[in-house]
This record gives sequence, structure tokens and C-alpha cells, in this order.
Amino acid sequence: MRNIPIPVDTAQLQFVCVKAPCPRIIDKETGELKIDKASGQTVYEVLFSVENTFGKIELVKISIVGEPQVSPGDEVKPVGMVGYVWEIGGRWGIAYRASAFRVASAPVEARGV
Repeated sequence: MRNIPIPVDTAQLQFVCVKAPCPRIIDKETGELKIDKASGQTVYEVLFSVENTFGKIELVKISIVGEPQVSPGDEVKPVGMVGYVWEIGGRWGIAYRASAFRVASAPVEARGV
């Protein structure tokens, strides 16, 4: 199966980190970590709750090269997020990857007059 990245429009989605970043493990027996071929850096996974404008919430893992500076409770916007469809043994899904995470801007508080 070809691996064609599918761009994800994150403009109408809210991403809140629910678990600290951890290195992606390829082989649980040996502890081998996934390394990005282009940069040679370790690939990390971050678990987010993602809410759309209709209030539907899902948990989504997003991979990123290098250890991201994000902690549980942080609201971020993924930069350059793409999805890759995968299939193994009759099961399939979508793996997500981002090039960076930006801190989401805080809402402006209303000021009394």
C-alpha cells in the first residue's frame, strides 16, 4: 500500500494533551525506538483529546520528531498535521503526524466597563 500523506485541517479542532510525550517503541521485546530516517531523531507520540465544533471528543495519538515541549493539560495547535492510512492483517486505521505543536492562544477575557 502506498503511503500518501493526507493533510488535516486543524482550524476547527481543539487539541488538549492528556498524557506526557513518550518515545515511540517499534519492538517491545528489545525496546527499540522509532528513529526518523531524515533527521536521525527519536519519534515521540503524544496523546490528545480532540474536540470538534459539534462537541464530539476523541482520543488521538500524534507522532512528532524530537521531544515536544508539551505537558498534560496544555492546549496546542498541531502544525503540518497529516494522516497516513495503514492496514495490517485485516485491521486498518489512520496514523497522525505533525511537524510541530504551537501553544493555542488563550481566549481574551471580557473586561468590565
